[in-house]
Amino acid sequence: MKRMVIVGLALLVLALPLMAAHAFVGPEKCKMCHKVEYTSWQATKHAKAWNSLKPAEQSDAKCTGCHSTNLPAMTGVSCEACHGAGGDYWKMSVMKDQKLAIQNGLVLPTKELCEKCHNKKSPTFKGFDYEKSKGLVHDVKKK
Repeated sequence: MKRMVIVGLALLVLALPLMAAHAFVGPEKCKMCHKVEYTSWQATKHAKAWNSLKPAEQSDAKCTGCHSTNLPAMTGVSCEACHGAGGDYWKMSVMKDQKLAIQNGLVLPTKELCEKCHNKKSPTFKGFDYEKSKGLVHDVKKK
């Protein structure tokens, strides 16, 4: 148990410089251009992740790191939990150029990123199939 807390805190400390480099903007900014993804995301477990926690778990760093995006401002697992803080890439002029967006903080999620939360350390872990799951994040069918 202590090891899980230490590993969680270490991951948070390592992620802080990345989070500090860009400001979080919230899912409403993403919704401006990604309405279908936003609407679909609202029905997912990611959007409801915070509400799945018991009150005591909402103050437990072992839980909040995976069930929130940017406490206390954003609870639940929103766009920026997987795609990085959007303060420097959310504008259309940047998003039109993927390379520029990535240079400005856009993250293209990978299996390794997902497995930071979807892993055996989670008390509710029942296995994780990245290939099967990646289309369910915001349940948008690829054309």
